[in-house]
Amino acid sequence: MTDDPKTLVSTKWLEDHLNDPDLRIIDASWYLPDMNRDGRAEYDRGHIPNARFFDIDEISDTRSALPHMAPPVEKFMSRSRALGVGDGHQIVVYDGAGLFSAARVWWLYRLMGKTDVAVLDGGYPKWIAEGRPTEDLPPVHKERHITIHRQAPLVRDVTQVAAASKLGDHTILDARGAPRFKGEEPEPRKGLRAGHIPNSQNLPYKSVLNADGTMKSVSELREVFHDAKVDLSKPVITTCGSGVTAAILSLALERIGNRNHALYDGSWAEWGQFEQLAVETG
Repeated sequence: MTDDPKTLVSTKWLEDHLNDPDLRIIDASWYLPDMNRDGRAEYDRGHIPNARFFDIDEISDTRSALPHMAPPVEKFMSRSRALGVGDGHQIVVYDGAGLFSAARVWWLYRLMGKTDVAVLDGGYPKWIAEGRPTEDLPPVHKERHITIHRQAPLVRDVTQVAAASKLGDHTILDARGAPRFKGEEPEPRKGLRAGHIPNSQNLPYKSVLNADGTMKSVSELREVFHDAKVDLSKPVITTCGSGVTAAILSLALERIGNRNHALYDGSWAEWGQFEQLAVETG
């Protein structure tokens, strides 16, 4: 693959740059309840040298009843400073599943105006499989100032998505698996209806990944979007269950050079609970 410090870098690229003074590595491991995994506990047992743990559930808008919504600017600044991640840093984010939750934190930093952020292709599983170095102690770091310029065009709320669904002036891409999208499988979160946003299109996040958890090449990604008949002439809104895997589609779009995309932060955790919002199945 082609390394790009603004989107995706290889394990070799990261090991080659491990000692760069302005490199900051983030472990963004997060899992669904049915995965029976604990991201923080796994980080404590072993992680890439100097990696900081980013708690997706805690570094969020905890005032919202919805899961891990993007945090207020002030909270993001505070938590990022405490992690020693700030201005002038090249950030690389990875997770323990390969490429699952890391893209969410990549998107969060971009939402906050940081563009020198990449996801580690293949994540921790690939790093371990290749015998690259690990450690089990948290890094010693100093707080670092971070300047935030929130990029509102990168996020959409329920009102904006409802308008886009009605008007058909956006391409709405749902990253959930086909059974959930079609309403044939119950949602993992209780109290949510089954189905999808009217006029949305299903593109399961796994369709842009290889079997080993790495992202497909740029040419292969273009084929995926083409074969799925995704209309990229319109602005794209990515969505999923709670705004995590939607970011994988956002990353894939960025990889193919599409800059006109935003993420529906509330995703199905929000849409699926309100009876006044229409739902389609099939």
